[in-house]
Amino acid sequence: QVQLVESGGGLVQAGGSLRLSCAASGRTFSTYAMGWFRQAPGKEREFVAAIIRTGGSTYYADYADSVKGRFTISRDNAKNTVYLQMNSLKPEDTAVYYCAADRRGTLPIGVLASLYDHWGQGTQVTVSS
Repeated sequence: QVQLVESGGGLVQAGGSLRLSCAASGRTFSTYAMGWFRQAPGKEREFVAAIIRTGGSTYYADYADSVKGRFTISRDNAKNTVYLQMNSLKPEDTAVYYCAADRRGTLPIGVLASLYDHWGQGTQVTVSS
């Protein structure tokens, strides 16, 4: 069983930055694909980014078009933690951000929430204009 705990959310002005962290329990963290999703009020949960280990120290990441060039996902398997560095934040990035784990751990990266087996409780990110 994998448990995920997000942190790092908060209130930031447009153009600012935040770094979200997701700490995972479990010995098999390194084999999971890890993703970030977000959900704004009245909207469906949407894919933000995900990262998967493809071999050795090689990782592959994918991003939603809306965050490409602004957000960066990374992971530290020694710390069982995945990060989401968010730069040049916009008011439309305001949402609850969720960390998720996909036990398949294989390509292609899942962009559907239904593919992920474990979820954190979410952390609020609010970007003011």
